[in-house]
Amino acid sequence: MYIHLGNNYIISTQNIIAIINLNPPLNEDIKDIMEIARSERKLVNISEKGKNKALILCDDRVYLSPISSNTLYKRASHFAEEDSND
Repeated sequence: MYIHLGNNYIISTQNIIAIINLNPPLNEDIKDIMEIARSERKLVNISEKGKNKALILCDDRVYLSPISSNTLYKRASHFAEEDSND
């Protein structure tokens, strides 16, 4: 299934490795992930400046989303349940 990350970005739920909340102060590991993705041109910021709420770590990209990690997790979980019922 697919999940909407905000600002017309949709990705496959199968590509998602982790959904990380960006509201608390970022720890060094998250900063490192973002810096590596940025240097490899794999960081996709789909938020307005200063509006990042979640980091979505995928197989081939890292996305910064304006949608909260809780909302994204619920969407992904909902689709996972639908897939298991089919």
